[in-house]
Amino acid sequence: MASQKRIAVLIPCYNEEKAIGTVVRDFIAALPEAKIYVFDNNSIDRTVEVAHNAGAIVQHVGMQGKGNVVRRMFADVEADAYILVDGDDTYHAESARAMVNNLFENNLDMVVGRRVTDEVAAYRTGHRFGNWILTEFVARLFGRSFTDILSGYRVFSRRFVKSFPAIAAGFEIETELTVHALELRMSIDEMASPYKARPEGSESKLNTYRDGFRILITILKLFRLERPLFFFGGIGVFLGLVSVSLAVPLFVTFSETGLVPRLPTAVLVTGLAITSFLSVASGLILDTVTRGRHELKRLAYLQIASPQAEA
Repeated sequence: MASQKRIAVLIPCYNEEKAIGTVVRDFIAALPEAKIYVFDNNSIDRTVEVAHNAGAIVQHVGMQGKGNVVRRMFADVEADAYILVDGDDTYHAESARAMVNNLFENNLDMVVGRRVTDEVAAYRTGHRFGNWILTEFVARLFGRSFTDILSGYRVFSRRFVKSFPAIAAGFEIETELTVHALELRMSIDEMASPYKARPEGSESKLNTYRDGFRILITILKLFRLERPLFFFGGIGVFLGLVSVSLAVPLFVTFSETGLVPRLPTAVLVTGLAITSFLSVASGLILDTVTRGRHELKRLAYLQIASPQAEA
């Protein structure tokens, strides 16, 4: 079935001169029927030249950041299945066939390539631990469906790509892709895929601490946007409990003496109680808005044919 569909391999690139040629050639060999697109993000080395000579369709994206590149890719490329992979030659091109077949045969919307490796240099301990923490955090907030939410190797259906409102600008895009699938309750899967170290002379663009912090902030922002009742309701409950804990001694003193000697505390208690109420009320209102937004996103998703539909 996959051979009858339009397949696009999307490779975001920034200064990948050492690796991009191998990546393009490997995917041409693994999926000869696919079109290979390299979207260059202001590289200052020979990335564009090498990608073009290897047989890729090369396009330019001026706005810096992986999220900006992915947004442009999804907007410009027309296909029935999209393979998103990094241009650093760390992912296994031969796994693409099985991932695409899984997408079409099981009518899925996203298949994630779960990274499997024994090479310490390929997947450093700090990155493994950070990925585990972020994966667990997303699982607690949105539900558990993945073990590697930061994988840069994914296959998407057309209806996923064309209904995805990309917002992230940088490496947080993987988290946003994951949450989008979970929020719309899409059919998704995860498949093991070999992962290797970058070729010698190639440098990673990922900063473990900076980008990890940005990803964590993205998860919190998505939690606020997608679960406003829990987010603002939790704040309201916390403020309410603080208000009650401060108010109890005041009521005890008032019942014994008829006086309120700690007026500043009484004012603080009143302010916290009002803020608590407003926070819960805001959560209720925003939850209604969010449900309406989810319905619109779902309708946009349903307007596009499923992977098993005829192209």
